[in-house]
Amino acid sequence: MTPDSSAPPDPAARARTRRRGIILLLLATAAFTMAAACVKAIGPAIPVAEVILFRNLFAIPALLPLVLAAGGMQALRTRNPMSHAARTLFGMMGMVGAFYGYVHLPLATVTALGFTMPLFLTVLSVPLLGESVGWRRGAAVVVGFLGVLMMVRPGSESMQGEGLAVLLCLLGAVGWALAMITIRRMGEAGESNAAIVFWFATGAAVLAGIAAVPAWVWPSGWQWPLLIGIGLISALAQVLMTDAYRNGETTLLAPFEYAAIIWTTTLGALVWAELPDGWDFAGIAVLVGAGLYIWHREVTLGVKR
Repeated sequence: MTPDSSAPPDPAARARTRRRGIILLLLATAAFTMAAACVKAIGPAIPVAEVILFRNLFAIPALLPLVLAAGGMQALRTRNPMSHAARTLFGMMGMVGAFYGYVHLPLATVTALGFTMPLFLTVLSVPLLGESVGWRRGAAVVVGFLGVLMMVRPGSESMQGEGLAVLLCLLGAVGWALAMITIRRMGEAGESNAAIVFWFATGAAVLAGIAAVPAWVWPSGWQWPLLIGIGLISALAQVLMTDAYRNGETTLLAPFEYAAIIWTTTLGALVWAELPDGWDFAGIAVLVGAGLYIWHREVTLGVKR
């Protein structure tokens, strides 16, 4: 007998899918933190466009096993070239903002600024994806945004002279939100995970290469391992995050990117002595609390309101 396609989804299966998406996203945030640390370690010695170029060039070979496992060239065929182009542009916007921020701001500050993304994502996913957002979920995301403000504290002395870096980070957050929405729509249209990440790496490498030519600087010996690490680790993180967003609701998954604040705060303190103050810790508590609240309601209780 053919299963009834109109039957309601199994709540247990739905909860498992959500948990899987959340776990994948948590792993992705940890990997992105390691890549961010490599970018910061290189510093301003290598232009941002050039770092982005190598990030994607070294990511492409790491993605080949994924492409082969998915069916080789067949998996890279696409019926949505414009969606890949849009995803590449939005992703480049996000990388430029983040990479510039990693060089000129503390790791935790860049991550905190990036956490404006869920607010942009929630607002944009309603008209662009047709997702419904209950008031409790919306309130939790807004509370998380307030936690970001507690950490950044606009107008404080620590933010003086860093306006360009802060602005680029915020614009990058908008870019990441649009990229996540594009990935979701591509997943719904049947695009494979392999195609999404491979064509992004290829397109971003081309764009960054063009931008890097005018101010090219040859990396020194110790910079090469860092550049290779950025590419390989970012490839892993991108696969994990893309898989999470292809299968999960953007407004559910986005708050769990808050876990990155834990990784970046710890790493920044241990390696660069970027010690958070009381306001930073309060902001972290608000961010993590908002994410855990949404997980409890969405996964455990299975409600959206």
